[in-house]
Amino acid sequence: MGLWIWTWQVSCLALMACVVDVVLAQIRYMIPEELEHGSFVGNIVEDLGLDTNKLSIRRFRLVSGAKEQYLDVNLENGVLFVNERIDREELCEQNPYCSFHLQIVIENPLELYRVEVEILDVNDNSPVFQWSEFNLDISESAVPGSRFPLESAQDWDVGDNSLRSYLLSVNEHFILDVQTRSDGSKFAELILQSPLDREQQKAHLMVLTAVDGGAPERSGTAQINITVLDANDNAPVFDQNFYKVKLAENAPRGTVVIKLNATDLDEGPNGEIMYSFSGHAPTRVRELFSVDPRTGDIQVKGLIDYEKARMHEIYVQAKDRGPSAVAVHCKVMVNIVDVNDNLPEVILTSVSTPVQEDAPPGTVIAVISVMDKDSGENGNVDCEIPHHVPFQLHSSFKNYYTLVTWDFLDRETISEYSITLTARDMGSPPLFTRKTILVQVSDINDNAPRFKQPSYTVYLTENNAPGASICTITAQDADADQNSYLSYSILENDIHGMPVSTYVSINSDNGNIYALRSFDHEHLRNFHIVVQAEDAGFPPLRTNVTVNVFVLDQNDNPPVVVAPVPENDTAAVIIVPRYIDAGYLVAKITAIDADAGQNSRLFYEVLQATDPSLFSVALYTGEIRTIRRLMDNDPTRQKLVVLIKDNGQPPLSATASISLSVVDNVPESLPGLGDLALSPQYRSNLTLYLIVSLGAVSFTFLVAIIVLATIKGYRDRNSFRDHSSSLGSCCGFHSKTSDNDSIKRSNLNIHISPGIKGSTHCVEVNGNDPIGQNYYYKMCLTPESSKSDFMFLKPCSPTGTIASRNNIKEVDNKTLTWSPASNSLLTKTERISPNELKWGKKDRTLNKNQLNYTHKSHTAINTGRTLHRRMMQDPDNYAYQSVSHYWTWGNHMHDFKTSPEIVGIPNRSWTPCYKDSLQSPLDYQLNVYIPGTPSTHCTLKVANNGDLEVYNSFSTFGKKKKLMPNNNCQEDAVMTNDFFI
Repeated sequence: MGLWIWTWQVSCLALMACVVDVVLAQIRYMIPEELEHGSFVGNIVEDLGLDTNKLSIRRFRLVSGAKEQYLDVNLENGVLFVNERIDREELCEQNPYCSFHLQIVIENPLELYRVEVEILDVNDNSPVFQWSEFNLDISESAVPGSRFPLESAQDWDVGDNSLRSYLLSVNEHFILDVQTRSDGSKFAELILQSPLDREQQKAHLMVLTAVDGGAPERSGTAQINITVLDANDNAPVFDQNFYKVKLAENAPRGTVVIKLNATDLDEGPNGEIMYSFSGHAPTRVRELFSVDPRTGDIQVKGLIDYEKARMHEIYVQAKDRGPSAVAVHCKVMVNIVDVNDNLPEVILTSVSTPVQEDAPPGTVIAVISVMDKDSGENGNVDCEIPHHVPFQLHSSFKNYYTLVTWDFLDRETISEYSITLTARDMGSPPLFTRKTILVQVSDINDNAPRFKQPSYTVYLTENNAPGASICTITAQDADADQNSYLSYSILENDIHGMPVSTYVSINSDNGNIYALRSFDHEHLRNFHIVVQAEDAGFPPLRTNVTVNVFVLDQNDNPPVVVAPVPENDTAAVIIVPRYIDAGYLVAKITAIDADAGQNSRLFYEVLQATDPSLFSVALYTGEIRTIRRLMDNDPTRQKLVVLIKDNGQPPLSATASISLSVVDNVPESLPGLGDLALSPQYRSNLTLYLIVSLGAVSFTFLVAIIVLATIKGYRDRNSFRDHSSSLGSCCGFHSKTSDNDSIKRSNLNIHISPGIKGSTHCVEVNGNDPIGQNYYYKMCLTPESSKSDFMFLKPCSPTGTIASRNNIKEVDNKTLTWSPASNSLLTKTERISPNELKWGKKDRTLNKNQLNYTHKSHTAINTGRTLHRRMMQDPDNYAYQSVSHYWTWGNHMHDFKTSPEIVGIPNRSWTPCYKDSLQSPLDYQLNVYIPGTPSTHCTLKVANNGDLEVYNSFSTFGKKKKLMPNNNCQEDAVMTNDFFI
């Protein structure tokens, strides 16, 4: 296992530096060189009193100051073992003491231990001579006792294993004298014991053996060839046998170390002296120095290094050139003077990088060792780092430092520190070495993702392609690597009752948001989603941002004509009186565009006309007016095609076809919608049993309606009789009229005289139309009527009779005058042209041709068409109140039932009134009068039976309509029954 010895030198020295607690101790081992890998050195954990189970937790590590990792520690049992073969001669050369140092670093808390390992020499090298044989010339005249230096052997071992002695083979003339140099090395000299006789023996052969002191000992041999020379009387003589000089290391080549001088009394060749190294001069000396053979100058030949050898001994011999020359010897001791020629060396023995950014102050980053081969002050080294970095250097041992943190780190601010370590010696001038230590700061997930904006607004044109990208929402994370990898998602939310995932999706990798459907501005104008960015750290961090999406309108809806309604899917029929002036309002085209903004702005123009000079269309309102008066020669049927286009880009358009019928007299009633045939595309293909069932249901329903109407009428008559009796002289008396007294025309004028006083005034009008339909109207005026802002018209149940103060005879136009003085209804008969209407005392006579009073409600099962009720405006705005309703038939087809056809009456339909939730009830809009404005509600027109059915609905059937005129009504106002019920 090898020899090992350990000793404690320092025990438990506490060192406080910042927040680092370091316990110092030193242990020393001695091991022989040349141990094999794995050889046991010692159980360092037990020797230091550490816990073997905590070595890995406390990050136990061995730091070597040498370039090679000669030793290592088994963390399982704490054994220190040989990691690489150690050659003492290679590590320390000829130094008598050879050792290297190790440093043990343990964290949590930080503890440093110093281990010194001394390498013991083993006798693994034999003494070796430079030459296996060498020649020696000795003059026969040499006297006994003359000394002749011999070649020295070299043994790389030290101590007892080094060269111990020399041995000479047996001979009769020479003996061997072994001497010791100042450094402890041995050398041998050959001593002449008896005179030589050249004539007897010219040469002598001997064996020189060098023996070391190891066990077992090792030896090396060399052969000595001695040649006996003829005599030379005088030998050279040196000025002194021992010289001592100083030489600075790194002296340049050719530098003269010393000039030797020897003299010879002989003349001629016997007096010429030659200088050379003695035979036992070491090889290292021969490499570093040279001797000039003529001048005796010793010069520098190689690189003088103080760190390798602080002193050199040079042996020089001098002999003349004569025969049998005798060599004389001297010794020159050269002491090498150290100069500061070695830079400090910095060795990073342990670097813990990267370091987490949340590492507490005092965390060990690196263990650093420095060394300088110079001696004295030239070998003392000091280390420093810049002050602007959050790190500090602590010195644990001489030439050992630890790099620790002294402040918190932030990777997002600085992700890598380049620390320049400067090692400077104390020489003059000082030398320094800089070493750069890169300390990387590892990331922790301490930053949440951040979006570039607090919220995003996206504008998306409608009718987009499904799957198209509408925008990209990206976030940034200041963290690195996995902590900065972001994934995007859309938080669950409802848009109009549907999950947001049915509207949009997002690419979790790059934040691209895609539309999953084609958006329609008319149904969805804006919505918002919440995008969440989440990093991949642990634990993950999240950030939300709101994305507001606005769907921009696109001109994708053409105008839709809602009025006038075409008949039989061809053209709308408009009756035009022949005798009208220029500017007469014939009709008004009403169209709508589902788009918004400029895309819904409509323009009207005549696209085709039978006579372009006869009619014009207002560009913005769609009003069709006459350009000139109608002539007798103008065609009675005019066709007009009006182009309606919006203001979009590109514009979309629709056309409205209008058939204008020019008549001399406007008929009192227009054909109802019963004459409109259903479009062939909507005709039912129902089976026979469905038709029979539907007919049975319709018949049953009609019977129920008739029964209810009869009961309602009976109750209203009884109610009126009771009310008439209670009024006394107010309402007069009730009388019956014969069939001949019935009003044959449907124009009945009621004239209210001014100055009406009294609490209540009532007027009842009973009549029937030519086809036998009876109607009954009752009008009551009360003092509260002047306080009301509205006037309601409400029909009563039909009675078939006329009740008045006086009998009203059959006339074409009857004017009923209410006299406040007599509380009676006065009747005067006068012939009034049906083409004129009077309004008060002022001259406001209008031609009937100038009044467009068409106010008609169409009721038909016409799917896909728009039904509307309208009343046109007269040219001078005397009577204008547009009550416009339209319904689009779709899913409500099941609400409509066709009633049986009545004999003598065109096919009519009882139709439930479809009411838009955004519109007011029909009865209210048709019975509202705003004081201060002309009102067509002042006119009552008895419509025929067929027309009445057209305007009745399930919601108004059987209800009375009471006329409550305002007391501020214009004096002598003419009230006509031109209002359709």
